Amino acid sequence: MIFVGEGALLWRAVQHTLDSDLPVDLVCGPPPAVNTTRPDVPFRAVADVNSVAAELVAASTDGVVWSLNNRMIFRAPVLSRGLRVLNVHHGPLPAYRGLPEVALVYAMLRGEREFAATLHQVDDGIDTGPILAADRFPIGPDEPFHMVLRRGLRVCHRLFERCLPLVAADPAWSGEPARPGGAGANGYFGRRELARLPDHRDHPEFSRATNLGFLADYLPELAAVLE
Repeated sequence: MIFVGEGALLWRAVQHTLDSDLPVDLVCGPPPAVNTTRPDVPFRAVADVNSVAAELVAASTDGVVWSLNNRMIFRAPVLSRGLRVLNVHHGPLPAYRGLPEVALVYAMLRGEREFAATLHQVDDGIDTGPILAADRFPIGPDEPFHMVLRRGLRVCHRLFERCLPLVAADPAWSGEPARPGGAGANGYFGRRELARLPDHRDHPEFSRATNLGFLADYLPELAAVLE
């Protein structure tokens, strides 16, 4: 299996895969600010995953690529090579596509009382591929953003842990029978919506929905917009 992404969520998934006696063929992602790589796992630093499509194909032993905490967009150079790319998205799809932290702020401003981690197969859109599994979790009425985000990251990891053996047993696994369908609202929350967040400062839930707490250093784009 190949892993693409960065940060703790990615490396926890890599560790869990190794602990499950499953192969990690390659980890691919931006050069880490702090050395979180492992000497026993091949690592390829890239700014664009599509630029190393041939290397991914050569390294893969099962045709599966996991995308976790990954901001790089997969395009034809990777998607046309026969690899199956599976993304763990922090948000319910299709309602909250895009940047997870931005989507969560808007979900809280809208009064949502639950959010979700979603596993989907990557296609040539952004968070538009077939949904394979999803786990929902609550948003408490008084909980700040940083508390909800941390809970969601834990749910994302548990979703990965739950689906990993299913994909390992069958790389073409078609998903859980009770997985959510593709109907419903379809929203995209990218950098345009990020830039518009200050327009909502008068919203009664704005302080709670933008309380980054200790996560401010980990979300510099969001923190900068909210200053």
